[in-house]
Amino acid sequence: MRPFSAIVLIYALVIPSVSFGADSAVPTPTALVGYSPRASQAERDWEAKFRAIPDPTNLREYMRRLSARPHHVGSPYDKDNAEWILAHFKEWGLDAHIERFDVLFPTPKIRVLEMVAPTKFTAKLEEPAVAVDPTSNQKSEQLPTYNAYSIDGDVTAPLVFVNYGLPEDYEKLDRLGISVKGAIVIAKYLESWRGIKPKVAAEHGAIGCLIYSEPHDDGYTVDDVFPLGPMRPPDGVQRGSVMDFPSNSPGDPLTPGVGATPDAKRLALKDAKSITKIPVLPISYGDAQPLLAALAGPMAPKEWRGSLPIPYHVGPGPAQVHLKLAFNWDIKPVYDVIAKIPGSVAPDEWIIRGNHHDGWVNGAEDPISAQVSLLEEARSMSLLLKQGWKPRRTIIYCAWDGEEPMLLGSTEWVETHADELREHAAVYINSDGNDRGVLNMGGSHSLEQFVNGVARDIEDPETKMTVWQRAQMKKIAGAKSADDRKELRQRPDLRIEALGSGTDFTAFLDHLGVATLDLGYGGEDDAGIYHSIYDDFYWYTHFSDTDFVYGRALAQTVGTSVIRLADAEVLPFDFVNFADTVGTYVKNLQKLLADKQDEIRERNQELEEGLFKAMFDPRHPTVAPAKEEVPPHLNFAPIENALDFLTRSAKDYQQALSQMQSSLGDDATAPKLGTVNKDLIETERRLTNADGLPQRPWYKHLLYAPGVYTGYGVKTVPGVREGIELKKYAEADQEIVRVSKALENESALIESAARELNGTK
Repeated sequence: MRPFSAIVLIYALVIPSVSFGADSAVPTPTALVGYSPRASQAERDWEAKFRAIPDPTNLREYMRRLSARPHHVGSPYDKDNAEWILAHFKEWGLDAHIERFDVLFPTPKIRVLEMVAPTKFTAKLEEPAVAVDPTSNQKSEQLPTYNAYSIDGDVTAPLVFVNYGLPEDYEKLDRLGISVKGAIVIAKYLESWRGIKPKVAAEHGAIGCLIYSEPHDDGYTVDDVFPLGPMRPPDGVQRGSVMDFPSNSPGDPLTPGVGATPDAKRLALKDAKSITKIPVLPISYGDAQPLLAALAGPMAPKEWRGSLPIPYHVGPGPAQVHLKLAFNWDIKPVYDVIAKIPGSVAPDEWIIRGNHHDGWVNGAEDPISAQVSLLEEARSMSLLLKQGWKPRRTIIYCAWDGEEPMLLGSTEWVETHADELREHAAVYINSDGNDRGVLNMGGSHSLEQFVNGVARDIEDPETKMTVWQRAQMKKIAGAKSADDRKELRQRPDLRIEALGSGTDFTAFLDHLGVATLDLGYGGEDDAGIYHSIYDDFYWYTHFSDTDFVYGRALAQTVGTSVIRLADAEVLPFDFVNFADTVGTYVKNLQKLLADKQDEIRERNQELEEGLFKAMFDPRHPTVAPAKEEVPPHLNFAPIENALDFLTRSAKDYQQALSQMQSSLGDDATAPKLGTVNKDLIETERRLTNADGLPQRPWYKHLLYAPGVYTGYGVKTVPGVREGIELKKYAEADQEIVRVSKALENESALIESAARELNGTK
C-alpha cells in the first residue's frame, strides 16, 4: 500500500472538503489544484454560474432537429446538420467554421445472402418500419444494413459457427477438429470489436464472414423488444465499420498518416491495408436462425449457445451459404465544425472538446445524445463570456463528422493540424453517446485526480448525491473481492479506465500523445437499437434519458472540466496517481507472464502423462493441444527502476505544487508558470515513441493502445503485453526497454517542472 504521508498529501490536494474560518461557522472550500486560493473562489463562482445554465428543454429540441432524418457520411442531412451546428455556434458569438475532408466511404450496391443447401432460404437483409416510430419509415434516406470497408466478394461455401469469432474460439474449434478453411463463418456480435471477427476468420482461412445479433446479448432475453421495449427486434441489424484500424490506422484508408485534403496523395484502393481480406455482412437474428438451425457437426460448447430455439451446432455444413457483396467505392465529404473561444492569458495552450454528429441512420442515442450536451455547453459558455468571463486558455469545440465509419473527421483533422496540436494541445475531452446512470470516466491517468475532483462537484439527477459518490457505490457493489472494496472506500480517487479506441479521442491520445478524457453517463437502461434504424428520437424519448436530465449532467460535467482546465494557473495534472497506475500495469504484466508459464507447464505435463488420451471420448472426439515451449524469463528490472524514478518525481512535483499554491496568483510567479505549463503539456508526449508500436507505427503511445485482437478494448503497455500474449517474447523484451526509457524521460520532465516551481532550476 502507499505510504500514509502520500495519502494525506493527496487528500490535501484532491478532496473538495471544507475548512473553517476563525468563527467556525462559514465553511471555506479547499483551493482547487492548480489555483491560488483567491483564484479558486472566483473559479468556483464561474463554474456555479455555468452549471445553472444548461436546460433539458434545449437538449430535447436539439436532438429532435439533429436526429430528424438519417445523417450518415455523404448524405444531404449530414451536411445540413453541420451547417445548422455552425449557425448556432455563430449565433452564440463564437468564432466558428467548417473544415471539409474528402474520404473513402463505401456504400452497398449488391447484398445477397442465401442458403443453397440443404434447403433454400433467402435472407431479408431489411429492417421493417414500425408504425409508432415516425422516422423508421424514411427508407429512401437510410443506409442499408452492411459493414463499411468490407471487400467486394461472391463466395459459396459451407457455414461454420465460431461463437464470438475471437482467437480463443478458434482454439476450441481446433480441439473439436473443425477447420474453417474455405468456409463462411457466422459469429455473434459483442465481446470484441466487430472488425476483429473477419480479421481472425481470414487468418484461419475462411472466405466469408457473417455477424449476427444474438438475442441472448441484446434481444428478447434481456428485455422486451422494440417497440414494446428497448431491445433489438428479430429483424434489427447492427451496421458498423470493419476497417482493420487496430493493425493499421483509423481515418481515411487512402491517406494514412496525412490529412485527406484536396492535395493529399491517395493510395490506390488495392493498396489500402485497412480494407478487410474477406467479404463480411451483418445480419439479424431473424435471418441468422434458419442458417444456424441447418448446421450439423459437434454441439457447440455450452458457453457458446444462445437463446434461439434451436440446437447450436458448429458445422461445417450441411448448410451451404452464398454471399455476394459489391460496393460503391466513392470519395465523400466529411464536415467538421470547429468553434474557438480565445484564451486571454495563454492563448497558445488549447483545451479541446469534441463529439461527433454523424450517425449510421438517425442516431439519436449514438451520437446525438452527447452532441446535444456539447452544444448546450457551448451556448452556456457564450453566456458566461457576455457576463465577463475570460478563459485563461483557448477553448476549441469540435463537432466531428465521419466518426462512425472509423473516426474519419477527427483523424483527418488531427493529421492535418498535427504540428500545431503537438505545440499547443494541452487536453482533449471526448464524449460519444449518453444515457441514464453512473458517470463513466476514462483517460490519461495524469488527469485521474482532476476528473475525480470535478465529479465531486456534480449532482446526480436521480439520487441527489454527487456523481462521484454514485460511481463509488456502483464500483463497490460490483467489486470482486474484499481488497477491492477496501481500496474503493479508502483510496482518495476512483481509478479511471485506460482508453483503447472506438471514438474520436484516438488520434489525440494514441497518435499525438495529448492528455485525454472520455466521459459519459450510462448503465441503467438496456439498449438493443445500436446502429439500427430504431436508434431515433422516438426510442430515446421512450426508453433512455427521457427527460434529458443526464444530458444536462453531461453538459455540466464536461463543461466544468473544460472551464477548470482552461482557467487553471497551473494545469491540474497529477503524477502520483499516474505512477500508482503504472505500478499496477507492471505487476499485471509480471503476473500475465507467470500465468502463461504455469499454464503451458501444466498442459505439457498433462500431455506427457497421457491425460488427453485418457479423457478421449470416441463419441465426442477432440484433438489434443500441441506441446509448447514454456515462455522465457523476461527482464522487468529496467521498467521497475524507471517506476521507482517516476514515483519519486511524482511526489516531488506534488509537494512543490502544494507549497507554491498559495502564491500562484502573485506577479512574481507569472513568468515561471508558462514554463511549468509547457512542461506539463509535454508530459503525455514523452510517453510516445516516434517509431510507434511494433508492426503498427501510427500508434505511438507506449502505455495505451487498442488491442490488435480486441479493437476498441485497451491494451495497457501494449508492446510488452501483446508481445507476451502473442508469444513474441523477444519483442516483449525490447519493448520493456523502450517503455523504461519513456518513463525515465517522463520522470525527468516532471522533476524539471518541480524544480521550476521551487525556483531551483
